[in-house]
Formats: sequence, C-alpha cells, structure tokens
Amino acid sequence: MFTETAKFRDHHFQPLRNGLTNKPNGSDKYAQSELYLDGNPSVDRPIIVQFCANDPAELLDAAQYVAPFCDAVDLNLGCPQGIARKGRYGAFLQEDQELIYKLINTLHINLSVPVTAKMRILESKEETLNYAKKILSAGASILTVHGRHRDQKGHKTGLADWSVIRYLRENLPKETVLFANGNILRTEDIDKCLEETGADAVMSAEGNLYDPSIFGEVPPIGEEGREYWRGRDGKGGYRMDAVFRRYMDILYKHVLEVPPPARKPLFLPNDSPSALEPCAEEEAVNDVERPPKKKQKRDQKEKTSSPNLLAMQPHLFHLLRPLVSKHHHIRDALARCKAGDIAAFEAVLQMVEAVTRDALIEYEATDGKSMEADFQDPPAPAASSEKDGSNDVALDESSVQTVKECKRPWWICQPYVRPLPAEALKKGALHLSKKELAKMAEEEQRKKLESSKSFEIPKPSAIEFASLASMSAVDVLGHTELEDVNGGPETVEAPKEGLVCG
Repeated sequence: MFTETAKFRDHHFQPLRNGLTNKPNGSDKYAQSELYLDGNPSVDRPIIVQFCANDPAELLDAAQYVAPFCDAVDLNLGCPQGIARKGRYGAFLQEDQELIYKLINTLHINLSVPVTAKMRILESKEETLNYAKKILSAGASILTVHGRHRDQKGHKTGLADWSVIRYLRENLPKETVLFANGNILRTEDIDKCLEETGADAVMSAEGNLYDPSIFGEVPPIGEEGREYWRGRDGKGGYRMDAVFRRYMDILYKHVLEVPPPARKPLFLPNDSPSALEPCAEEEAVNDVERPPKKKQKRDQKEKTSSPNLLAMQPHLFHLLRPLVSKHHHIRDALARCKAGDIAAFEAVLQMVEAVTRDALIEYEATDGKSMEADFQDPPAPAASSEKDGSNDVALDESSVQTVKECKRPWWICQPYVRPLPAEALKKGALHLSKKELAKMAEEEQRKKLESSKSFEIPKPSAIEFASLASMSAVDVLGHTELEDVNGGPETVEAPKEGLVCG
C-alpha cells in the first residue's frame, strides 16, 4: 500500500513538505526548507521505519522510498492481530522462515541503510533461538524480541517471558545487538529489564502510549521543578498537565508552525495567591463544559486530513485515562473535540490544569491524606467456596501487585495495567474459542485416563478452573453445583457426556 498511492505514504511518513510523490533518487539533495517532520535531522533522528510485508520485491520498493530519510528499515514479524493473519504478515510469517530470510536478505543486499527485525518468541527456547539465528543470518543488524507468543494479545496478553530473551542473549553471538520488548510499564522497569535480559536496549509500545514520559529523566529530590511531582512517600512522576502542554506545544511548533499561546507557569502549591486567579482561557472553558440546552447546528469547519491532528483525541484519551475516569466533564469535553479544532483541545488542557491545581492544593492542605483512599490496596481476586473446589487466582497470576506498584495519583502519567488471563476469565471478559475448548477437553480427557487406575481426579489449575467457571457451573464429576455465574447463583445440571469440557 505504501508504494501504490502517494496519499497512503503521506498519512504514514512525512519527510518532505510536498510529500513523497516519487521515489527519491540516491543522488537527490534536499534543502532544509523542503524537509518536514519524519526523519528531519534537526528534530527526528535517529529514526527506524518499520514495514510489514510478505513479498521481498515489494518490501524493497517501499524501503527505497524511506531510506534517504531514516537510519534503518525494520521488518515487523511481531504483529499478532487478525488483520495480520488475513494478510499473512507480521507474526503469521514465522512458519515460513525461508520467506523471512528472503525479505531481510533482499534489504540487506540492496538497501543503502541497515535492516533490523522484530520477532515474537516461539513455543520453546530452542525454537526461538533457531528462529533468531535465521533472522540474523539474513543480515539483520538489530534484533528486537517481544517476549510473548503470537496468541498473547488482548485479554490473553499476560506477561512477557524475559527468561527467553536472556536465553537468546547467552546463546547468540556476543556482537548481536538485542532489544527487549514486553513488560515495560514504568521508568523503573527499564533498568530491571536490561539487568534480567542482558539486552542492549528496551522497546516500549503500550507503556509509552499511556505514559510518554516513560523514557524521561527522573529529577533529583528537591529539583522537581513544575513538571515533575513527588509525593511525601518519595514516589512520583510527570504531571499530566505538563505532558499535555508539551504535546500541544510540539503540534504548534512543528505541525501548525505557529508559536504556542502565552500561558501561566504550571501551578505549584507554594505559588502566590495570584496564581489561583483564573486566566481568560479558563473562564472561556466554562462555556465548553456546559452542553447546549437543545440541539444546535455545529459550525461547519473544514475537516483536516493531517494524520498528526487526527491522532490527537485517541492519544489524549490514553494519556489522560486515570484523570478522565475521575473527572467526567473533562472526558465529555475531550469526546466532543473535533480533529483540527485546536481551540477545543486547548480548552481541555485548561480544564486539566485547573483540576490538577485543585488536587495539589488539597493534597498539601490534608498533608497527603486526600490520596489515601485512592492508594488503598486493590481487592485481591475473590476466593472460591470450598464447595466448588476451585483454587484462588495465584498472586503471580494476578495483576493486583502490579497495579499496586504502578499506582500514582490520577494527575500523574501512569501505565494501564491489563488484567491477566486468569482474571479476565473469572470476570467473563475473556471467552475461550472452540479450538481452545477442544484442546482443554482433550487435555482433561488425557489426565482422566492417566489417573483412572488410581481413581484420582485431576485438580484443575487456577486458569483452567476460572475458564470452567466462566462457561458453566459443573465439576468434572458431573454433580450439580452452585456457582456464581454472570454475577448470580445458578444451579446447572450437566449430562455425563459433557463433563470433560465443562
């Protein structure tokens, strides 16, 4: 798609003001005035451009468009989404490692910049090692390893296995440049990952999306300034209003190419009383917060086609997730923002600054007690009754501890911690496919046959029992059980031939 239409290229890569209408010639020279955003040496280097592909010639064609504006081209072998399965790319190429070799080797031989690759782990460490060696032998200069299997996505995401990355580090040539991906939720996770995996660097996708300050420097105690907040317990992070401001200023400067509006310095509790007086912009926000009394025709504004402006609303919903969960009027104002309506987004910023200011004042006035309720330990997974015979969700199969470690005040940037599969099953957010049910039934049958001589019944694991509970309410013997199904007790009678799969 990147090679077929200039419009698609312009929506995904913008190195020149006039767009990539034609493939650059190796001898082309560009004046600074012609350069725009992506790969601009003054603002956006180093940069690696990632493609997904399954045809070596098409991949090379696309890579030649971007080579003059980047430092390397990466092949995405990690995408686990359904569209990748349908299009046969990403993680769904890992069964055809000869094709992967050709894709990488074609770039390695013919491209003017290095080629890198990102992969997921396979079923065993040995298989993963052989896979990694194949990629490196094709000419990849950097190998990024996502420590999850292909089927670990959505509610099945679970934890990345850093031990596999460590195994690769210890068994690949010492000169191999290895990046680790997975479980990078906080700044503190970076050093921990480097130590446990032995990798040369880490990559963060979702963690970076929710907390753009994840790779930011943590200031020393006493030198926090106005952008970084540190609580009485010594923990802290970058303020959402500060990161929101930076985001807006980047758009003003580089996309709109106008100066940012004049703003007051971010509020600190020890500021003078004049800092509490609302500015003109904040007073204007009151009109934004109140919905019209009856339906009115919106001003017909020209729709923007800039991908930088189209992405603003989803980016900000990720960044502000804890804040808008508490302040619904800001959530509603952000939801009403139209792409390209910078004034509306600026009004939301003023609202974020106002509630952050009030929260900081309350925190100081209560000596930190205003946050005690928010920092109470999250509830542990509910224990099952003795009657149903199921196990509790083990601590290492629960996100409770991770939530506790990552928890910050709602005005501070923080990651989104996904429930682990056992929890998702128990809550009904995750349902097993027919293939998974059949596999589980086959495994239960095998266990039953193995234990038939001693008349022992296999005890399901926490994950298996959670999955059984999410589907029905019978035990493996076929007795009538009373189970909490979909929020209420229900008596279920199962025929004996349906016992194995639950």
